[in-house]
Amino acid sequence: MARLGSRYHEWVRAHPQAAEDFAAGVEDLLADAGVTYDRVVARVKDWPSLKSKAYKRRENGEWMYPDPWEDIHDLIGVRVTTFHSTEIPVAIDVLKQSFTVRRSVDKTAETRIAGGFGYGSHHLILTVDENSSDIEELNGYLGVSFEVQIRTVLQHAWAEFEHDIRYKRGNEELDPKVDRAFALAAGLIELADQQFDQIAATQVDSEDSTTQDVDLTPETLPGVLAVLLGNRFPRSRSENYRFLAEILAADGITTVDELAALLEEGDIDSVRGALRYRFHPGQIRLIDDLLLRRYGQEHISRTGQIGARPALRPQQLARRLKLMRAARILRDGGQ
Repeated sequence: MARLGSRYHEWVRAHPQAAEDFAAGVEDLLADAGVTYDRVVARVKDWPSLKSKAYKRRENGEWMYPDPWEDIHDLIGVRVTTFHSTEIPVAIDVLKQSFTVRRSVDKTAETRIAGGFGYGSHHLILTVDENSSDIEELNGYLGVSFEVQIRTVLQHAWAEFEHDIRYKRGNEELDPKVDRAFALAAGLIELADQQFDQIAATQVDSEDSTTQDVDLTPETLPGVLAVLLGNRFPRSRSENYRFLAEILAADGITTVDELAALLEEGDIDSVRGALRYRFHPGQIRLIDDLLLRRYGQEHISRTGQIGARPALRPQQLARRLKLMRAARILRDGGQ
């Protein structure tokens, strides 16, 4: 155990920003893919929790984690909450295409198979690999495994409250009435999640199609893009359209006609061919790349400081521009 403690504390000292890096990396990845999520949070397991887990044994007395440092995969834990459940499989697919998948468990399905309501979440154990190299925040974590839990905000509220109640009781049995109440609440939450899914689907179907005289603002852009792009590219979080409005304005795109001209099919195909997205790009990531294709270094200069992580954005854009230029050379026969 002393050896495990030494490795743990050495790793934590070497990676003081690990929680922030993994949260930012996953958040940027989901945003680029147009996943509508509520929030992404991450934590590094503290030493008492890791030590307690390392001491666990199976029923036959064998160690559950014979080599704790290699066998325990949730040293870093990331939680993603979404507003409705239809975004969960989209988020899972994006993550699976961006990291090595060591394990994937649908806790919601397990609960249903057991014949009841209760904890709802999807758990992934992922490893940062060479395929993740374009996620700037995670460049220093090659080979590191981490856990991701994905659930709706309602599932998260149920799980947090239920855990809090049981934690306070310790080993004391819960009143059966409380267990029944939690089961009833879980069933109602599942029903509410289904209603949220229907609302989300109805909202997409009812976007206004009269856009020509509309100003491009964070509030109007989702509707405008629903008309210009249909449902071919996923929408993003509502607050991310403020970023889109800012980069469009910085590059002088201020009208619907100018935005429509940016979204030419040939240009979209060129960008997708050059960048070879691992995931289906969201509207905002696609348009950012189309602006980069059109304006090149000027786009980096004008928009490099816009967004949640301006320290990383210029190098992210520079890497994408290099890929576009390389693809253009190949397309043009090396000229």
